[in-house]
Order: sequence, then C-alpha cells, then structure tokens
Amino acid sequence: MSNPGDNTRRVVITGIGPITASGIGVEGLWQGLHGTLSPVRRIDRFDPSPFPSQVAAQIEDFRAEDYMDAREARRLDRFGHFTMAATRLALQDASLNPDDVDPPRGGVQMGSALGGIALAEEEVHTFLERGLKGVNPRLALSVFCGAASSRTAIDTGFTGPNSTNAMSCASGAMAAGEGWRLIREGQADVVLAGGVEAPLAPLSFGAFAIIKAMSTRNHDPARACRPFDGNRDGFVMGEAACVLVLEAEEHARRRGARIYAELAGYGTSSDAHHMAAPRPDGTSAAAAMARALETASLGPEEVDHVNAHGSSTPLNDSTESRVIRRVLGPRADEVPVTGTKPFYGHALGASGALEVGIVALTLRRGWIPPTLNLESPGEDCDLRYVTTSEGGDGGGDGLRHALSNSFGFGGVNACLALSRWEEETAETRGDRNPRS
Repeated sequence: MSNPGDNTRRVVITGIGPITASGIGVEGLWQGLHGTLSPVRRIDRFDPSPFPSQVAAQIEDFRAEDYMDAREARRLDRFGHFTMAATRLALQDASLNPDDVDPPRGGVQMGSALGGIALAEEEVHTFLERGLKGVNPRLALSVFCGAASSRTAIDTGFTGPNSTNAMSCASGAMAAGEGWRLIREGQADVVLAGGVEAPLAPLSFGAFAIIKAMSTRNHDPARACRPFDGNRDGFVMGEAACVLVLEAEEHARRRGARIYAELAGYGTSSDAHHMAAPRPDGTSAAAAMARALETASLGPEEVDHVNAHGSSTPLNDSTESRVIRRVLGPRADEVPVTGTKPFYGHALGASGALEVGIVALTLRRGWIPPTLNLESPGEDCDLRYVTTSEGGDGGGDGLRHALSNSFGFGGVNACLALSRWEEETAETRGDRNPRS
C-alpha cells in the first residue's frame, strides 16, 4: 500500500468491458471498429415519427441473462443491466476476482448523464393509469445516476471511494480521471471506472430533438453521424456502457496482469459560457488538454494520436479542431485524429469511458480506427483525420502517447492522456515523476 498523498503511483488499464451497437466485449468492439458501415438506423424502441430526428445507435444483441441470473435481470432496468454486464465483462477481461482485492482498497467511479430515466418514463404512464400502487417499487432505487456505482460496489464488495458523476457527455471520462486520481494519490489500488447510458426513451430523446442538437438525416441513418464532415448536422444518440479496470502498477504486476496501456494524465475544466454551445475561442477545452499533458509529464511534441470528442455537431467539431491545433501547435498537421462515434452513436455519459478503452486498445494493437462517413471535412476542420479511405491505421504502429477528449453540455471539458505499455521498458520509465 502506498502512502496517502503519494502522487507518483502509475495507473494502468488491465480490463475493458464495452457494450456497444458495434460489438460487445473487447473482441466484439474491436471487430466492429474494423467495419465500414455505422450501425445507426431508424429507432424501433418507440415511434419516433413525432420527432425531427428519428435515428439512433441501438444495441440489438444484448441479453441481460448472459451476464446475470434471470431473477437479477428481472429486478433491474436496462441501465442496471448495462452497469452489471459491463462491470462483469471488465473483471473477466482483467482476470480479476473481486475477492482478491482488499475491500477498502477497491473503489468505484461511474458516469451517467441520465441514469435510469427510461424506466422513469415508463412508470409515469403507469402512475397516470393506475396510481401510485401500480408503480414498480424498483423505481426509487433505479432512476438515480448513483445506482451505477452503488450497484457495482455491492456486486464486488469494494468499500473504498464510490461515486457517480452526472456531468453530461464528459461523465465517463471524468469517472476514469477520478479513478486515476484515487489510485495515484494512494486511496485505492483498484478502481472500476466507467460510464453507462440507456437513454432511448421518447421524452428523453425528444428533449434533445427540441433543441435541434441531433441529426435529421433520417433518410440515410448509417451516414447520419459524420464527425468533422462538412455536411454534419448534429449528433446521433446511442446507448452504451463501458467499465475499465484501473490498477496501481505494482498491484497489476504483483498478480501478473495483462496491461493494455498506462492512464498517465487527466485534465478537466469548465467553459463557464453556455449550456449547449462551446466557448468559441476554445481556451477552457485547451486548458483541459494541456493539464492532461502536464500531469502525464508529456509535451505536445510527444502526442502521437488524438481520439476526439467528435460529436458530429457543427459547433463542437469546428471548435475542437481549433482546440487541438492550439494545443499541438506545429505538429497539428501531422498527428492522426479520429472520431469514433459513428460506430456506436453519442452515448452521452458512456462515450468518454468507451473512448478511453478504444485508445488503450489502439495503443496496444497499433491500429487507429477510422472516422466513418468523413467524406469532405468542414471549412474549419483542417486536421489530419483518419478516414476509411486509408482503412483506419493512420500510422498506428508508431504510437506511444495519445489523448482522449470528452466535452459535455454545460461546458464541461475532460481529457485523458494514455501511454503505450511496454514490459521491456517499464522499469526504465519508472523514473518519470508525474507532476501534481
């Protein structure tokens, strides 16, 4: 156990538990990222015809009973199903038995923008039709976002720090960042960190449609999510979950764990500008990226790849492109940038954690997923975007360090820095002293 206040502990990712429209589990997701067609299609969970946007990234092949017994599955809503399944996938992927972790040294950090809101919508109808006696008693314990981390702690027996943040589309990234902080500061040895979102319900979906945030490319769903493209017209909602197993390096080494990558730095900031629009000059978003680099003891010249927030909205993509250019300086024209949301939609609070997992896989396997549907970059989008025309990759074999961006409603910005893990050089890199 490290001393409290020790800010030099290295944090590694040893397990990834993704549930997405492109694939479930590490290999399912990785195979999906090699596809050339987005899974976005017309919604069939409810009738979307009243809304200007009618498409989403739905997960079609998920069965809760594959991850829990039937009784447990009946007690949980889809938000709960995703939470437990992603957690168990991550632990299985890490070959980590929760019983082998000292309970007070195990923490949980989750993110979700909307929690169990879909169940709440269902129960409103029940209440109006049958009164309070007809309402499902599980509602009170399912609708709040904190159910994600609370259920995970109960399932694993981890009694260390436990929290779920609801910071919109940056939630999952912030959960990973807070997990990194807990381990680095010596408050935990293992943290399950991730994001969970099951938002496909009429009122929730319609709320985003009302503010004209989502794509209306209903005639061509598979090409509706198109980050950085000149014809992008809004984000495409998706449902997804991803839990990461974060460990102190010495804990992972002690049990002989397979390490995907090092989670090396984290930065966050607030635009303090507008609830939906990014700060035009991008100064706050750039500050989050700079802080992630600083805490990882990296310079802009060492960044080899950026997984962008890439929401496919007109304002975000142009602003983010300027922010990346501002942070990377002269190397901005060389560093491969990708936006992976066409593969799973914008899963709100789950997106950031999922994209950290994708970057970890990218660093370990040396291949950068492409930005689907990017045919002609927008006027203000002038970076080196990895596209399907080059089959992904973008020079992935030489990757050492990468950044993952997540920007959310309310002007919340989060960025994580990851580094490739090389067993043969891990000891020689141990003298790096991350800044506090």
